[in-house]
Amino acid sequence: MTESKRSGRWAPGKSGNPAGRKPGTGTVAKLRMTIEKDIPEIIKSLTMAAKAGDVGAARLLLERSIAPIKAVEQSAPISLPNGNLADQGRAVLAAAGAGHLAPGQAAQLLAGLGALAKLIESDELAVRVAALEKRNEDAAKSR
Repeated sequence: MTESKRSGRWAPGKSGNPAGRKPGTGTVAKLRMTIEKDIPEIIKSLTMAAKAGDVGAARLLLERSIAPIKAVEQSAPISLPNGNLADQGRAVLAAAGAGHLAPGQAAQLLAGLGALAKLIESDELAVRVAALEKRNEDAAKSR
């Protein structure tokens, strides 16, 4: 028996064509090859139609030739109070509620404050563990 199962299917991990399909033999590649010689004429006629006021032709040309412009929020300065993270979070929410910050910016700032809180907590735990280990070492030496 070959590498196929009796049911006619290939065994898992085995392929009937290990080299794969040759590039340019698929349906899309064949379609591209048939219209390749006409592309300059197609682009020329689309350009003429767009210049004549065909919005669809203009849109097609522009979408395919110019990268879309992404929306960007304007940065808005905000002064956070010195103190704990909860007070800073309240300041962010107050600025968003007053319209000084976009909701997306407020969400990003709150996420940043949350990440900062985790970093601070991690640092504090590391210091506490080191102090406990030192205390245990000193206790073991004094016995």
